[in-house]
Amino acid sequence: MLGVVGMEAKPMNVLVLYADDLGYGDLGCYDHASKIPTPHLDKLAGEGMRFTDGHSSSGICTPSRYALLTGRHHWRDFHGIVNAMGRSVFKPERLTLPEMLQEKGYTTGAIGKWHLGWDWNAIRKEGAAKGHHFSAYDWTQSIPDGPLAHGFDYYFGDTVINFPPYTWIENDKVVKAPDTMLDTKSFKKIKEGGWEMRKGPMVKGWDPYENIPVTTAKGVEWIKKQAASEKPFFLYFAYPSPHAPIIPNDAFDGSSKAGPYGDFVVETDASVGELLKAVKDSGQEENTIVIFSADNGPEKYAYKRDEKFQHWSAAPLRGLKRDIYEGGHRVPFLIKYPGVTKPGSVSDSLVSQIDIMATLARVVDYRLPDEGAAEDSYDLTPILKDAKVSVRDEHVHNTFAKAYAMRQGDWVLVTAKSGYHSGRNAGWEKKRGYAPDDKGEVELYNLREDLGQKVNLAAKHPEKVKVMLDRLKEIQDQGYSAPRLGGAKN
Repeated sequence: MLGVVGMEAKPMNVLVLYADDLGYGDLGCYDHASKIPTPHLDKLAGEGMRFTDGHSSSGICTPSRYALLTGRHHWRDFHGIVNAMGRSVFKPERLTLPEMLQEKGYTTGAIGKWHLGWDWNAIRKEGAAKGHHFSAYDWTQSIPDGPLAHGFDYYFGDTVINFPPYTWIENDKVVKAPDTMLDTKSFKKIKEGGWEMRKGPMVKGWDPYENIPVTTAKGVEWIKKQAASEKPFFLYFAYPSPHAPIIPNDAFDGSSKAGPYGDFVVETDASVGELLKAVKDSGQEENTIVIFSADNGPEKYAYKRDEKFQHWSAAPLRGLKRDIYEGGHRVPFLIKYPGVTKPGSVSDSLVSQIDIMATLARVVDYRLPDEGAAEDSYDLTPILKDAKVSVRDEHVHNTFAKAYAMRQGDWVLVTAKSGYHSGRNAGWEKKRGYAPDDKGEVELYNLREDLGQKVNLAAKHPEKVKVMLDRLKEIQDQGYSAPRLGGAKN
């Protein structure tokens, strides 16, 4: 087991902080021209390792979360998100990251956004009319197949900020039964964009602005409580921000120069600061691995933000949420591992959130099975000890079926006429010198020479295109992409 250098080896706590729709260029530690102050995340980068080539599995929410918590490419099982009051994406036999850590004696918690499904039909009243009316459910019952069914000892959150039911859930029960239907007119005025909230059951007086303050307080309380335990902890804290609805609290208004979205990022950063302070104040800082990342790139509001505030959230990348261009899935990725990662170190190695499972398996000395678990997860501990090391040179990016981005070394192949899914913005492209190029069936880029993906080289390198298409099919067909090493070596 990897422990703190100079101290007796003991289990490391793990804190995963996961933002929602956060851009690669939003944090100051990634873009010095960012108009959003993020002092706590910048400090975390200075205390640990910052990855410049870190990726989520997908360009949307649910699949990236699934991949992070299983070490498996989402596209092996599904592509889309869990819709309002949808079913769980986990199969009972699928080993999850929290289940693995539970087996090694960890107390596990999840706070915030879930978006991986529950079995809401199990609490539907017999004979209830179709639809998601609040009266159709017996809210006194436990809701099966949520976080507690897949490795978490504790859960608190509202499952998804813009999906019903609009009420707090603790463990597997609602804290208060919904007694009305969604009414956004009862909310305070939204500060940017639209509410984007799906219709469904709501508790009267529900206030989405309370999400970050309430979940942060719960996180602080949970972290401090673990200090008295002899067991190590794993906390997966998933933010609703800066995903729409963009609703920074009043105290953060004007705290950035990128509008309400920027202010929402500042509020998220402040919450990160509170959670890290709780770790430090409770005496657990030197024994806690902290991982920060985001599920995908920024939403399409980024185009207007760039036009109005001259802040490009995905800088210096092309593409946004949903897109399979780099901006859709190359995200901030920070890891602080006391005694292992060198403070202020920077790794340019290709890494993925999928790799977190095999990495933590190594940390806790868990032997992953050769089959049926973490099929696409690489152990990153060699990089954590030496930023110049690389462990993977391939990755498969995907949002929707039939369009993939195959990464191989410096090259990335987009298996479609375009890497856009959120739509092309001609004004943005003209401003940055992009020329329309959708004549070919695929696109090929060399990221070392062209990180912004401006020059399509597919026509010049047909042999490279074929090699990468063949490799993509091989990875898809064989059912795994990581070395079959059986997890940590004893």
